[in-house]
Amino acid sequence: MSTAFVFPGQGAQTIGMGHDLAQAYPAAKAVFDEVDEALGEKLSALIWEGDIETLTLTENAQPALMATSMAAMRALEAEGIEITRASFVAGHSLGEYSALCAAGVFTLADTARLLRIRGRAMQSAVPVGQGAMAAILGLAAEDVEKVAAEAAGDEVCQLANENDPTQNVISGSKAAVERAIDLAKAAGAKRALPLPVSAPFHCALMQPAADEMARALSEVTINAPAVPLVANVLASSVNTADPIAQLLVDQVTGRVRWRSSVEWMVEQGVTEFWEIGAGKALSGMIRRIHKDAVLRNVGVAADVKAALEE
Repeated sequence: MSTAFVFPGQGAQTIGMGHDLAQAYPAAKAVFDEVDEALGEKLSALIWEGDIETLTLTENAQPALMATSMAAMRALEAEGIEITRASFVAGHSLGEYSALCAAGVFTLADTARLLRIRGRAMQSAVPVGQGAMAAILGLAAEDVEKVAAEAAGDEVCQLANENDPTQNVISGSKAAVERAIDLAKAAGAKRALPLPVSAPFHCALMQPAADEMARALSEVTINAPAVPLVANVLASSVNTADPIAQLLVDQVTGRVRWRSSVEWMVEQGVTEFWEIGAGKALSGMIRRIHKDAVLRNVGVAADVKAALEE
């Protein structure tokens, strides 16, 4: 049985995530301590005791979710389950950074700092109120892509996320996204609804953030992954350091090809997916992509113990 370790993206954050891991495993607690030190602030206090509105700010949510995923990974490692248990790693949007950190491509401190920069750059790339995203349910990705192109006109509207066969996300200029919602409904979408996000992620409007990430990534050490990464924008794997920086830059404005990534991993023989970190959003998507997949969630200490019983 071939296994992939997958790491969640923004939206999975909750107050208290990772706390029981930190209490049960010194190695997990050390993750939060190191992230706090890298950022020069007590992000862990916000994660465990703060308010959800502040945690959900992009600049906080991104390093916080990565820290929680890495705490779960360190807990697994403390019990003898190494990253090399997986044949591939992958992450949804910011989760790709968690996957890379888990695979030894970036240090934990560098990953935290990169995600703080990424969060701030993505938030500031487009003035508040000028961009939007929307979930389109019940239309194939190809049809959503056509709707987005028709709605764009002289503005930006793109297919941003292929999440699963039933859910795709568009991103772009607010007026264009609103036009796309109406067009998607007319094309037979079961639902088409705006998302409560603070910026239009994964579209051309994010180019200033992509430029900022190119500068930031040029200043960190990038190692070859211990386990091949299935990259968001490729939906196939890389196993050397050379392409990683450009893939992460491209990811800022490019499409998160999650459905295609899961399908590719299944084609390579992956039958089991472990979602490492907060929530179960990826597991739901994977189930809709491949109904026979074996799923495991590792987000709390009890999940780590359960993994040992396999």
